[in-house]
Amino acid sequence: MRSARVDAPWGTLALDLQVATRMGERLKGWMGRRGIGARDALLIRPCSSVHTFFMAQPIDVVFLDAHDVVLAVHPAVPPRRVRAHWRAAATLELCAGRGAQLRIVPGLALDIVNRGEEP
Repeated sequence: MRSARVDAPWGTLALDLQVATRMGERLKGWMGRRGIGARDALLIRPCSSVHTFFMAQPIDVVFLDAHDVVLAVHPAVPPRRVRAHWRAAATLELCAGRGAQLRIVPGLALDIVNRGEEP
C-alpha cells in the first residue's frame, strides 16, 4: 500500500491515509485488525461495496465517485455488515465518528494526493 493525503476545500484533513489498489490489498482491507486509530484511513480503489466481517469495531464508510466527490457517508457501520453504492469508484474507510468530525458530507469534493506526487 502507498501513503497519500486528503485535501478538502478548507485544507488538508488530519488522516494517515493508506491507499489499496492491488487486488490482495483491496481484499484484505482492515480485516483482522485489532484497532483503528482516530487518524487511520484506508482508501480502496476501485471499490463500490465493502463488508465489515472479521472486524473488531465499527467504521465510517465513505463512497466516492470517479472524481473523488463524496456520494454517501455511512457512519459507524458495525461488524458483520455490507454497504454498497452503485455509482462508487472508491471507498474511504475511517474510524467510527471520524467522518462527522472531519465534516465529510455528500457532495464534498476531496483531493487525494499521492505522497510521491507532492511538490
